[in-house]
Amino acid sequence: MNDNLLRTENLIVGYGKHIVVQGLDFSVNPGEIVTFIGANGAGKSTLLKAISAQLAPLAGTVYLHEKAHISERELAKIMSVVLTVRIDPELMTCEDVVSSGRYPYTGRLGILSEHDRQKVAEAMEMTHVTELRDRAFLKLSDGQRQRIMLARAVCQEPEILVLDEPTSFLDMKHKLELLMLIRRLAKEKHIGVIVSLHELELAERVSDRILCIRNGKIDRTGTPEEIFKDDYIRALYQISCGTYHPVTGAELESVKGQPEVFIIGGGGTGIPVYRRLQRQGIPFACGILHENDIEYPVASALASEVITEEAFEPVSEMQFQKAAAVLEKCRSVICACTEFGTMNQKNLELLKLAETSGKIITENS
Repeated sequence: MNDNLLRTENLIVGYGKHIVVQGLDFSVNPGEIVTFIGANGAGKSTLLKAISAQLAPLAGTVYLHEKAHISERELAKIMSVVLTVRIDPELMTCEDVVSSGRYPYTGRLGILSEHDRQKVAEAMEMTHVTELRDRAFLKLSDGQRQRIMLARAVCQEPEILVLDEPTSFLDMKHKLELLMLIRRLAKEKHIGVIVSLHELELAERVSDRILCIRNGKIDRTGTPEEIFKDDYIRALYQISCGTYHPVTGAELESVKGQPEVFIIGGGGTGIPVYRRLQRQGIPFACGILHENDIEYPVASALASEVITEEAFEPVSEMQFQKAAAVLEKCRSVICACTEFGTMNQKNLELLKLAETSGKIITENS
C-alpha cells in the first residue's frame, strides 16, 4: 500500500503561459523532511505555492492521500503552510494569529473550545513564543513574526508542513531551535515536511531527502550525503566567483600573486589565518598539508600555493624541499600548528628553518 502523504505526477508550474518548473514527479512520506534547493529564480517558491494550492498548476496533478481533488476545509486539516508572503492582520495579538490555525476545526463562528485553546498554548510553548502572547503582531520584528507563523502552522496539527525559507529572518539561536522543532514534528508526530532553504549547511543537516531545482526541472535528488559531494553544488549554483566545498562551505576568491607569507598549519589550525590573510589581500602559501587534512579544502581555495602530501603518509623529503624553497621566497612565516606528530615532523623542520632565517612571527602578530 502507498504510504505517500503527497505526491506529484508530471507537474508543471508557472504563471500564465510562462513555465517555471516542469516534469515534476516526487513524493513525501510521513516523518520525512524533503528540502528544495537551487539558485534564486529557480522556481522553489512557485513550486511550493502549487503544492499548497496557492497557485493552480499549468498541468499535472498533486495528490494528497492519493486524492487529486480535495475541499479547502479538508486541505486545511491536512496541510499547514508558511510562505514568505507578509500578512498584516490589523488589531490582532500574537495569540489571535496563532489561534487562527484552529479555524479548520471550529464551527462557522470560529469560536475556540477549551481543547482548541490548549492546542494554541502548546503550539506557542513548543515554538518558544509564549512570552509574545499579548503583543500586537504588527509590532513584532520579522524574526518574531516568522516564529508566530510557525506556531500557527503547528497549532493547525497538520499531516504535511510546507515552509518557504523559514529561517530567513531568524538569528542563529532561533534557526537551530526551528530546525530542531521541525525534526521533532517529523519524527515524533510523523509529519511530512516540505521546505525550501538557501542556507545549504542547514539543508544538509536537517533534510532526509533533497531535491535540486535547476533549468526548470529537478536536476538531482538524493540524501544529503549524495547531494553534497564533489563539485555538484558549485555546478548547481553556477559558482564562478569563489568556491564551495561540502565540508567547509563557501570561500571567497583567493588573492592572486607571489606568496608573501608562508603558513605552517594542519588539523584546522591554519584556517583562521588563511581567511584573515585573504581579507587583508595578502597572497600566501601553506604546507605541508596531508590531502585528507580538514583544512586542505580551505587552503586549496585561498592559498596561492599549497604543498601537500598523500593521506596517511609521513611527509617526504621531496615535499619538505619543495616547501622550504617556497618558504625562503616569502618575507615572513606564521606557524599556526602547535603540535608535531610522527607524520608531520618535516613541518617542525620547516619551523626551525624559519626561525633560523628570522622570518618566523607569532600567530597574533
